[in-house]
Amino acid sequence: MNADSSAANAAIATAANTATAGFAFDNTYARELEGAYVPWQAAQAPQPALVKFNRALADELGLAVEVLDSPLGAALFSGNELPEGATPIAQAYAGHQFGGFSPQLGDGRALLLGEVIDRRGRRRDIAFKGSGRTPFSRGGDGKAALGPVLREYLIGEAMQALGIPTTRALAVTLTGEHIYRDAGPQPGAVLTRVAASHLRVGTFQFAAARGDEALLRKLADYTIARHPAPVAPDGNPYLELLRAVSERQAELIARWMGVGFIHGVMNTDNMTVSGETIDYGPCAFMDHFDPDTVFSSIDTGGRYAYGNQPLIARWNLARLAETLLPLLDTDPDRAITLATGVIDTFPARYEHHWLAVMRAKLGLSGEAPQDLALASDFLALLDAQDIDFTQAFRRLADAADSARPDAESGVRALFADDAALDAWLVRWHARTASDPRDPARRAADMRQTNPAYIARNHRVEQALSAAVEHSDFAPFEALLAVLQQPFDERAEYADYAMPASAAQSQGYKTYCGT
Repeated sequence: MNADSSAANAAIATAANTATAGFAFDNTYARELEGAYVPWQAAQAPQPALVKFNRALADELGLAVEVLDSPLGAALFSGNELPEGATPIAQAYAGHQFGGFSPQLGDGRALLLGEVIDRRGRRRDIAFKGSGRTPFSRGGDGKAALGPVLREYLIGEAMQALGIPTTRALAVTLTGEHIYRDAGPQPGAVLTRVAASHLRVGTFQFAAARGDEALLRKLADYTIARHPAPVAPDGNPYLELLRAVSERQAELIARWMGVGFIHGVMNTDNMTVSGETIDYGPCAFMDHFDPDTVFSSIDTGGRYAYGNQPLIARWNLARLAETLLPLLDTDPDRAITLATGVIDTFPARYEHHWLAVMRAKLGLSGEAPQDLALASDFLALLDAQDIDFTQAFRRLADAADSARPDAESGVRALFADDAALDAWLVRWHARTASDPRDPARRAADMRQTNPAYIARNHRVEQALSAAVEHSDFAPFEALLAVLQQPFDERAEYADYAMPASAAQSQGYKTYCGT
C-alpha cells in the first residue's frame, strides 16, 4: 500500500473483521503485572495509510500477510481498529536520563498491544510508537513524525541483518495529520514495533522508586520466566537474573562496537533486560574511527560517545543491581556484596565478547595472548590516520587472501602513511600463519563478519529527506535492500560503501524523534 490510500478504503478497513488478521494475543504482562501499566487507547488517525509493511516479519509472527497488507492493515497499525485479543496498555517505567533520575517516565507516546507467540515458539511484544498521548506524556503530544519512524525501521532492519539483537519494525503508517516540531510541520506516523519484550532497567527502577517490593518481586519473577537464565548454582534466582542481564548486555555492546554503532542515548529506560537494542533515536554509525565520536544533538558532554558505551552499560547495570537489593538477601550488607560481585565482573565479560568479535573481524582462529594488543593496535592505527572503520576491516579481509595478487593493496590505499601499517601487518601475518583454514576461506569468513555496507549517515538522511519532503520512498527502499544484505559486496552498490564526504559529515547531528 502507499500514502495515496483513500478515505473510502480506510472506511472499508474500519468495518472489516479484524479476526482475519491472524493475531493470537496472550497478554501476560497485562495479566500479571498490575501496577506497572495503565490501560489506554490509541488516538484516532484521520486518514491512515500504510506506507511500509514488513511482510517477512509478519510471516515470522504467524500473521495473515496478505490480509494485513491492505486498508485493514492501515486501520490496525494506525490504532483506529484494535486487533482481536489486544489489550493496549501504556507501560510504566522510571529512568536515569543523562545521569539524572526521573522516578516516573513511562510510555508517553507508545502502547503495548499485547504478546504473540511466533512460528518458532518465541513470545514477542507488539507495540505502537507515536500513537498519541498517554498519562505518561508529560506535556508532549504523544505523536511521532514520519522521519524518525522510518529511521527506526531502517536501522532496526540493518541491525537485524548484521546479526545484532534488536527490536524490529512491523509497519509504518501515516496518520493523515501533520505534527509540529522545531523544523516545522511534519507528516505524522505510527511505528508498530516488535520486541522480545519491552522490559527495561527503568521498569525495575519504577517499582523500586515506589518502595513496592511486592511489585518488584513480581516483576523479577516475570522476567525470569520470560527470559530464562541458567539455573543459579547458589540457589539465588535474582542474583542469576542480574548475571544474565549483565551477560546479555556485555555481548550486545561488544557487537555494537564491532560495527561502529553509537546508540546515542543509553539512558536506563533504553536498556532492555532481554539484550535487544531498543529506541533508535539519535543513533548513527561511525565513519572514520574515533572513540570520542558523538552524533547526538543532546549529548553535549559526550556521555554516550562510542568509546564510553561499555562504561555506561556497566553504570546502567549497577542501577539495576540497586533495585534488586531487597530480593538478593535480607541482610542489606550481604545484598550489596552479592550485587557488587556481579557488577565487578562486567569488564571481564565485555572484554571476552569484544575479543571474540575482534578475532572474527581480524580472521584469527583460536585464542592467543597477543590478540588484545593486536586488535587494539589496529584500532589505534585507524584513529591516528582517520581511517574509515568499516572499509578498513573489509579491505583487511581482502588482504587475508594471500593467493590474490596485490591482496594488501586495498587496505594500504586507505592509509596516507602505511609505514605503521606495515609493522602491524607483519604481526598479523605471524599470528595467522598457523590458521588451519586456507587463505581464501579465511578471507571469505572475514567478509561474513565485516560488512561492506552499513547505514551510512548521509545515505540515511538522503532516504529520509526524499520520503518526508517529496513522498518519494524509492531511495528508502533502495537503501533498505542494500542494508538487508550487508556482507554481500556488489559492484552496482559501490557508492553505498563509501563514507560521507567532508562536507556531508561536517557537524552532522542526529536528533531524538520526540
